[in-house]
Amino acid sequence: RTVAKLLRRGLRVRALVRDVGKARAMFEGVLADLDTADAARSRLELVPADITQPATLQPAMFAGVRAVVCCTACKVQPKEGDTEQRDKYYQGIKFFDPEIVGDTPEVVDYMGVKHLVDAFKHQLQQQQQQSSSSSSSEADSEAQKAEVNLLAEGCGPDGVKMPISWGSLDDVVMGGVSESDMAAFGAQAVAGKACGVFRGVIRTENNGGFASLRTKNMDPALDLSSYAGLRLRVVGNGLRYKFLIRTEPGFDVVGYSLSFDTRESKAGEEGEWETVDLPFASFKPVFRAKTLSVEKGEAPPLDASRVVSMQIMLSKFEYDGELNPSFKAGAFDLPIETLSPYTADEAASPGAMAAAAGGNGSEGENGSGMGCQFVYVSSAGVTRPNRPGIDVEAEPPAVKLNDALGGILTYKLKGEDCVRASGLSYSVVRPCALTEEDEGAALAVGQGDTMKGKISREDVAELCARLATGECGAKAPVRGTTFEIKSEVPFSQPFESPEGWEGRPGEEWEDLLSGLRTGVTGKTIEGVYTGDRPETDVLGGAQAETSATPSITEEPVRDKTDAWYSW
Repeated sequence: RTVAKLLRRGLRVRALVRDVGKARAMFEGVLADLDTADAARSRLELVPADITQPATLQPAMFAGVRAVVCCTACKVQPKEGDTEQRDKYYQGIKFFDPEIVGDTPEVVDYMGVKHLVDAFKHQLQQQQQQSSSSSSSEADSEAQKAEVNLLAEGCGPDGVKMPISWGSLDDVVMGGVSESDMAAFGAQAVAGKACGVFRGVIRTENNGGFASLRTKNMDPALDLSSYAGLRLRVVGNGLRYKFLIRTEPGFDVVGYSLSFDTRESKAGEEGEWETVDLPFASFKPVFRAKTLSVEKGEAPPLDASRVVSMQIMLSKFEYDGELNPSFKAGAFDLPIETLSPYTADEAASPGAMAAAAGGNGSEGENGSGMGCQFVYVSSAGVTRPNRPGIDVEAEPPAVKLNDALGGILTYKLKGEDCVRASGLSYSVVRPCALTEEDEGAALAVGQGDTMKGKISREDVAELCARLATGECGAKAPVRGTTFEIKSEVPFSQPFESPEGWEGRPGEEWEDLLSGLRTGVTGKTIEGVYTGDRPETDVLGGAQAETSATPSITEEPVRDKTDAWYSW
């Protein structure tokens, strides 16, 4: 389901599967439902691997990968058996006495997740080292920049000389009074590097508030289809900018936009060069700062083989009426050394890793609006076994059956801990009971691991896709978070999407996730239940809490016929 959601966004997906034949048959059914099945099929790569066998997780599997969504779990089925399609398990409502089949929770949910995290992290580190090594030769580096620096007029990739000419495009076109220009490339040096400087003054009078540089239309269009994205080398000023690509020659046409943050230099210091990667897969179609949906057919995905114009913008406005969270009116300057295309093998540059881990390296920044490197689908209830003061008889069956099922919740929690300790930017999702119902029900999100209920697998898949691609909205601080999610529809009441339902709007996801806090796990540490507060807050000032009985959210005793995995 998550694969289908990503393919509908026009993204390339590499799926690690145990059995390629079975996976191909399963995905054929998914692809048949897409209007662009052939195109989607060409973007899906099935790779045989087994997370329980680390030797099968080869570095090439992670080349060019920006994010991993881990939906693995050990196999649970009714003791009485199941259909070939596992209908009893997937329905998620009726209870069947369960048993573990095949690999144990320790092998899959703990060690398997650890193997996957370690393999992905190792490949990122390797690519970082390769990128650092490749830039160690100053002569080679400068020669390469001279060939592919799209900032400088007359320089294109692959030795092609392109008439790329940049010019100012400010809010004066709509009555504003901001102004900007580009200091000639190479006319000055910043932090020891010859560069151009995007500079100007942003004024908000007359409803204005943006300045930009935009290229003249390129004819023929620039073909960057063999590359994974664009890479900027800048000296930041703590502001958030936009980079836009247009694939049509008109002036006021659909563009493809990606926002990026920059580090702020310390007062009195010249600043340091930083690398910002702009993956083509992350660009979103927009028209006048309003986002368009690829899934709904409002715009096609970005076609990197037809780059007609490019634009760098500093704006008061983000998207869909939201404001730029780091905007400041007044003078600004952004030194830019290079703008170059990069390949998939070069994707995990130091800058790219920093961007995914925390706002291009800005300390203390959650970096909402940027995707997580690792999204892990765990389960609600993982912290409840042996929690002080909890009545397992009043909890869903899985809590009571944890030991009988090989510590299934205990090892899922250990898998979560591996993700949280990895150093990757992450989000841990703890869904309640997974059902085959339609997506679209009202949802609730919580932290502290007290939720019970159900949720559609389709809703969870859409959430995972948004977490991986950064589509959760500027107000949703999702990176570094662990949270539970469920449907508001009662467990015993079936749900069907209303007629004509076209998907949950991005604003609803943003509002739903806007209250999340980093560092909250709901674990019990040194006898203290941390609840919905960050662990550091609880353990750092826990004078009275070490002996106090933790507060447990009271919920009705569940019917014994509820599914064992119903939260």
